Amino acid sequence: MAKAPLDIRSLARQHTHAAIGSLARIAADGESEAARVAACCALLDRGWGKAPQAHTGEDGEGDIRVTIRHIVQGIAAQPQLEANNNVVHIIEQREQRDE
Repeated sequence: MAKAPLDIRSLARQHTHAAIGSLARIAADGESEAARVAACCALLDRGWGKAPQAHTGEDGEGDIRVTIRHIVQGIAAQPQLEANNNVVHIIEQREQRDE
C-alpha cells in the first residue's frame, strides 16, 4: 500500500478526536446493528490493533508451502548462468585439490 504524503496524513490526523467520537456514537446509538458492529470493530482495531491472523496451508491445516520458480529466458540470463557455472567449477577444483 502506498503511503500518503505527510501533509495529507497530518491533515487527516487532526480529525482523529472527532472521528473517534463519531465512531463511539455510532457504536452506542447507530441505526442498524451492522453500523454498530462496524463502529465497534473500528474502535477496537484502532485501540488494540487487529487480531492476529493464523497462516495455514490448504484446507486450513498444516504449513504454508511456497514454490518460487525462476524462469530464465533469453541471453540476458546468460551472464548469471556463466557466473554460477564458474562458482561450481571453482568448488569442484577445491574439492579435488583437498582430496
